[in-house]
Amino acid sequence: MLRIVRTENGQVQFTLSGRIEEGEIQELEQLLALERSGQQLIFNLRDVTLVNQDAVKFLAECEAHGIKLNNCPLHIRTWIDKGKRRIK
Repeated sequence: MLRIVRTENGQVQFTLSGRIEEGEIQELEQLLALERSGQQLIFNLRDVTLVNQDAVKFLAECEAHGIKLNNCPLHIRTWIDKGKRRIK
């Protein structure tokens, strides 16, 4: 289960808590599609406890498209960085 809290103060931040798996990725994609183009988007990942391979790929793609990943847990950052090295 994933809890998503959206806040806006010149930029849009989504604070995520819990697990990010396939169903949650689809929900996040839908939320991102509703945001204005050119707006700074941030995922605050401090309270994310579990991700699967698809979530890591999704987060890496988000980051590549300019979405900031704030408070990214070390194990998730490591998986994202490993995935980037494989793509190069």
